[in-house]
Amino acid sequence: MQNHANVPLTDFIEYPQNEMLARAQRFLENSQRRHSIRSFSDRDVPQPIIEACIKTAGLAPSGANHQPWHFVAINSPEVKQKIRIAAENLERSFYEGRAGEEWLNALKPLGTDASKPYLEHAPWLIAIFSQKKGGIHAEDANTNYYVHESVGIATGFLIQALHNAGLVTLTHTPKPMSFLTEICGRDADNERPYMLIIAGYPAEDASVPEHALVKKSLEEIATFL
Repeated sequence: MQNHANVPLTDFIEYPQNEMLARAQRFLENSQRRHSIRSFSDRDVPQPIIEACIKTAGLAPSGANHQPWHFVAINSPEVKQKIRIAAENLERSFYEGRAGEEWLNALKPLGTDASKPYLEHAPWLIAIFSQKKGGIHAEDANTNYYVHESVGIATGFLIQALHNAGLVTLTHTPKPMSFLTEICGRDADNERPYMLIIAGYPAEDASVPEHALVKKSLEEIATFL
């Protein structure tokens, strides 16, 4: 490696291999309880919980460590209502044919439609934005690299952190999502809406589509050489 400023790695913890396997298995079992939910309770979730989860997302690796993301955590009923109205307007055209027959057929087993009441009902929405320019300091305006990959990893961190905290989530990606830029007051020249995460407690009648429980086997998703 080239010479660079560095500090010793002091916080790595090495576990015996049998404990490593046990920890990996426990994490797998915990992850198997993570489901995308579309029926949310309106029970309050304290903001410090959401803050801790966003901090976790901010630890994700990124191109040149530029951290090309911004998270807008929305608890305001008025803002959530604006987002629901805008999203449902787009979703109606989507389900009325804009998506195409193949896409709509793929969604049928999930039971989704243009109605998105959870956008108002859930206590928190987290709008994730990717940034074209930035750097390791907020005032930087350098080119960001591997933006899509970096924000995707951070989003995965966020979803898992919310699940680990005891909340349920749903990913929502209406197309186009430019309305989020305006509603959230973000810089349209530099930022692009990446995803909307709905987070909270499940409603008492929450369910999981059978279709969503079908996961590919290890042999189907991995090759060991």
